[in-house]
Amino acid sequence: MHNNGPKELPSSLKVWTIWLLVLLLVFLGFKAWEREQGRSRFLVEDSGEIVLKRGPDGHFHWPGRLGDVEVMFMVDTGATSTALPEGLARQAGLVSEGEVRSSTAGGIARGWRARAHLQLDGGVEARQLPVTVLPQLDAPLLGMDMLSKLQMTMSGNELRLKGGR
Repeated sequence: MHNNGPKELPSSLKVWTIWLLVLLLVFLGFKAWEREQGRSRFLVEDSGEIVLKRGPDGHFHWPGRLGDVEVMFMVDTGATSTALPEGLARQAGLVSEGEVRSSTAGGIARGWRARAHLQLDGGVEARQLPVTVLPQLDAPLLGMDMLSKLQMTMSGNELRLKGGR
């Protein structure tokens, strides 16, 4: 008698599938935890003062949006202007307004200029902010073009920011 019903998968394939699902769940759990850790380093006090706590990488990070794209900006008081990785700029739909050469810690970098709508958590925003887009940049940098509009004080591992001067 022939059995034409569905064939059972080999046991090794079942084991691999279960392990891949477990690893996927661990990965997704870690990413959710990582995102929550970034959010917990950001606070808006009742007074409206914004408090950023230094991250494990030694930098301050400020959550926000670039157009419709969620972004975690790294605060860079040494940067004259806000700089974005090219992939992020393209994802946000930014349009080049011309080439630019930018002086970075790694030397001269070529990129392009664009204008962006930035919304930072805590109610800070800029429309049509001139930004520098650099292909080799790893993370979006929030420069002094935005930060100079705020009163900043740093104490230990906290950066406190208040509305415009």
